[in-house]
Amino acid sequence: MDTRLLQTFTTLARTGSFTGAATELRLSQSTVTVQIKSLEKALGARLFDRMPRGALLTDAGRRLVPLAEDVLDAQSRLLTAADGEGPVKGTVTVGAGETLCSAHLPQVIASLRRSHPRVEVHLRACGTDGAVDGLRAGVLDCALLLEEEVDHPDVIAERVAGQPLVLLAAPHHPLAGREAPVSWPELAEADFFLHEQGCSYSDRLADRLRAVAGARPRLTRFGSIEAVRSCVAAGLGLTVLPWANAAPSLRDGTLAAVPGPALPDVSVLLARHRRRGPTAATDTVTSRLRQHFGTV
Repeated sequence: MDTRLLQTFTTLARTGSFTGAATELRLSQSTVTVQIKSLEKALGARLFDRMPRGALLTDAGRRLVPLAEDVLDAQSRLLTAADGEGPVKGTVTVGAGETLCSAHLPQVIASLRRSHPRVEVHLRACGTDGAVDGLRAGVLDCALLLEEEVDHPDVIAERVAGQPLVLLAAPHHPLAGREAPVSWPELAEADFFLHEQGCSYSDRLADRLRAVAGARPRLTRFGSIEAVRSCVAAGLGLTVLPWANAAPSLRDGTLAAVPGPALPDVSVLLARHRRRGPTAATDTVTSRLRQHFGTV
């Protein structure tokens, strides 16, 4: 059986759209349709119900998705083993949120290009839910998560670092010049600009502010850390960021640390699919990620 048919099948199963699958695979929509029909004929089973809004897996299709992923994984490991005598090469797709993408991953990729020029790293920005879905679908080879744990039986995650958090404001903000730490009730009266919902450290801070008796914290959420930084630098309110993301603004004086309650570090988890064996290229990338976070 042509494994390209299985790749098209798993991609369509994940996207639920012939158009989306064609775009991702860089094929025409008609080619995707022909390949799915060929696979259904070879297997003697209908894999999708064609609906006005997309393609829905049939019961047979749902049963076959994990088996098709196993075949594709075995093919990847076979090709890696056959080429095991030469330099490490291959493409590795890493999922991570903007917090880690902006502050850490460019350094890792630059280092890998120097030491392993035949390993190509692709970044895919995503939150925890998107990363877990990507690992399950085989779209991601590994993912970095800012979480304390991952409660999904088919995803394994190891803690590779802890990121200290910093409470931030503009240098001219009244709370930035305080000598005594700011209390939770005082913070609950301030305006906050936080990263989007689903960002673990921002969500925890929002919950803590809402827990202050009688408080109605004014929270604005953005999908961009740069937007958060810009609003805070303009003196509009406060935020919390990991030290690595805050350090450039602290150095150039556009933001200042606010003395306040102790904030627990946020964990960095390196995650991968439990059943999917890593290629040599993936092992190279994950080793470099562990090395990087072990030194920050």
